[in-house]
Amino acid sequence: MFRLLAGTFFLLSLHGNCFAQQNSLHTFSLHDVRLLNSPFKQAQETDKKYILSMDVDRLLAPFLKEAGIETKAISYPNWENSGLDGHIGGHYLSALANMYAATGDAEILRRLNYMIDQLEKCQQKDADGYVGGIPGGKKMWQDVAAGKINAGGFSLNDKWVPLYNIHKLYAGLIDAYTIAGNQKAKTILVKLSDWFYTITSKLSDEQLQTILRSEHGGMNEAFADVAAVTGDKKYLELAKRLSHKIILNPLLQQKDALNGLHANTQIPKVIGFVRIASLGGDSSWANAADFFWNTVTKHRTISIGGNSVREHFHPANDFSSMIDTKEGPETCNSYNMLKLSKQLFLAHPSAAYMDYYERTLYNHILSSQHPDGGFVYFTPIRPRHYRVYSQSQMGMWCCVGTGMENHGKYGELIYAHTANDLYVNFFIPSTLNWKEKGLQVEQQTTFPNTETTTLKITIKKPQQFAILFRYPSWVKDGALKAYVNKQAVQLKRNENSYASVTRVWKTGDVLTMQLPMEIKAEFLPDSSSWVSFVRGPIVLAAATDTTGLKGLKADDSRMGHVANGPSYPIDEAPMIVTADKKNMTALQPVKGKAFTYTAASLVYPAKYKDLQLVPFYTIHDSRYMLYWRYATPAQLETVKEEIRKKEEVRLALEKITVDQVAPGEQQPESDHNFKGEQTEAGVHKDRHWRTARKWFSYELKNTDAAARTLRITYFGQDRNRLFDIYVNDVLLQTVELNGSKGDQFFDVDYPLPAELTKEKLLTVKFAAKEKSTAGGIYYVRLLK
Repeated sequence: MFRLLAGTFFLLSLHGNCFAQQNSLHTFSLHDVRLLNSPFKQAQETDKKYILSMDVDRLLAPFLKEAGIETKAISYPNWENSGLDGHIGGHYLSALANMYAATGDAEILRRLNYMIDQLEKCQQKDADGYVGGIPGGKKMWQDVAAGKINAGGFSLNDKWVPLYNIHKLYAGLIDAYTIAGNQKAKTILVKLSDWFYTITSKLSDEQLQTILRSEHGGMNEAFADVAAVTGDKKYLELAKRLSHKIILNPLLQQKDALNGLHANTQIPKVIGFVRIASLGGDSSWANAADFFWNTVTKHRTISIGGNSVREHFHPANDFSSMIDTKEGPETCNSYNMLKLSKQLFLAHPSAAYMDYYERTLYNHILSSQHPDGGFVYFTPIRPRHYRVYSQSQMGMWCCVGTGMENHGKYGELIYAHTANDLYVNFFIPSTLNWKEKGLQVEQQTTFPNTETTTLKITIKKPQQFAILFRYPSWVKDGALKAYVNKQAVQLKRNENSYASVTRVWKTGDVLTMQLPMEIKAEFLPDSSSWVSFVRGPIVLAAATDTTGLKGLKADDSRMGHVANGPSYPIDEAPMIVTADKKNMTALQPVKGKAFTYTAASLVYPAKYKDLQLVPFYTIHDSRYMLYWRYATPAQLETVKEEIRKKEEVRLALEKITVDQVAPGEQQPESDHNFKGEQTEAGVHKDRHWRTARKWFSYELKNTDAAARTLRITYFGQDRNRLFDIYVNDVLLQTVELNGSKGDQFFDVDYPLPAELTKEKLLTVKFAAKEKSTAGGIYYVRLLK
């Protein structure tokens, strides 16, 4: 089976118009690895059913419509018919390519080929080589080419992140060609790349950087990949131009300037930085990417491997918002962090990258798919909250797109290789066919339920090579044992934390590894008193109850991906109480149940003492405890009162809130139909704001006609700001900010006129007076 980019990390130098590959570490193609029975195999099969339940013609409808071709079906709803039309189609191509390579399923391949054929027809309708599902995209791109550019965080020329959208098509075409071997996909890809090259050719670097203010996915990575596919360095130069300097420059200086930034907007950019560095670029870009990876994984990541609050990087020294919110780590973030980890690992095979990869794979990615199908957007760590799942004909979120990809590519990094030696990264039941070496490996294990794995060797002729296997960070020094044909062997552990066994391997040889695991208590990275339990790489959690699971199966509403059922008071949640932190790892195994524990001696209050801690990835359709508040007996009453007071205020506000929007935060603004002219957004004191020289607006829902008050949050030192607030075009208030409130945020409540309280949809507009500014607006809340 043809493959080019898949499984290979290129360390290249430019020679004329071609690239010369140097020695490097490779992964195996998904074609060469097959999963055996395990939770990963089951998840792969579940994902395949979800993929096959999708209607290809509905996914293609946006592309046909924009090409002026009669559609065969109506578009899907949700994000697919409200401005982000076509983005799932791009993800679907990648998902098909992964799943075909991983399973060899003929129907998956038929669908992929059909999609490529239809996209070819769309492209043939445009002499310039354009194809896309963006509504009105052709005209918009013409304006961009002419230098007419109006870029915001999630908009470009009033379209919903069109660069992000088309990046999914680029990525899908790249995967269809490099993973599934579809030659026609390459032809479409090159034509589309030439079209974009022409679109941007007359734009200055400054204009391109302005465009890059809008979320644009991994466009720099995509053009680096096109450079590798074609051997044409012009695409690599474009990849460099498409690299966002506002993000790159602080990283080059080893500075963490991530607070408040939209997390999943930044991670793909960084993947592009390291990809460009691998194609003959400046090695400092790879160092910048590595700094980013270390910053995020060590200081902004929770035990399951995820990061972000309401999609944004919160302060590294304050995870309190992570505990409070329903909108915890986003699955897309972890999808992209794993892509970044893979790139960095193949450039420098350190076990640290694979330790993070393993932790995230088991605990965030595996847990993000329902056993019956459906994908998770946010994974709250709020005590006793829950997750919601997509339905295949309704939810068309970004995390559905990446979700379909995630569970088809579990085999991509179980193994890797140099020219001669084999790397074993993960302990997942699987088979490997290294055709070039005449080697087949079968890995048998029930890990993590047992602490051993075995590799059975079948080889055409005896050969000497090394098998290097990751020495996990969760195994104590000296505790990992290896046996060849039941005979203990001395292990050589290198500086990258890989142990190796070198010998002349022959058919029938069996390598066995013992991987003893310990239970550990991991506190949040800000050192606050919130703890989770981990055994080996597996995060433990406890299902608490199944009450109030509103929207468990999400509908097609714009906010359907959020678990909007009631938040239960944190002060009433179970806690871990012990005088000595060392006691926290004294969990007791439950007899007859694998990987199941109780913490009866630690849990407070008594009604929760029977809770059972199990792998988080096994918990679904339930509220759960993932992080627990820790206190000593002496601290208990003080801590309870502290939490109670905070919760009382927060829950009282939530109870009277009809709708709300956080200005400057991407998805909340998008979900509230943000519009504006000459408007900007940013972060101050770790809070987002929006201003405008002209105006901006949001649509807030008043479904039950319960709204009576509009509450706006301002900052006390903003001055020389004069603007009007309109609700449904009715002047509500003229506001003057004069800086008199000092260094603090403050709220102002504006009563709504009686005639407006009956309206089901309220458009709140902030309009600047002449030569002034509207805002900053830090929060907008509609109250009962």
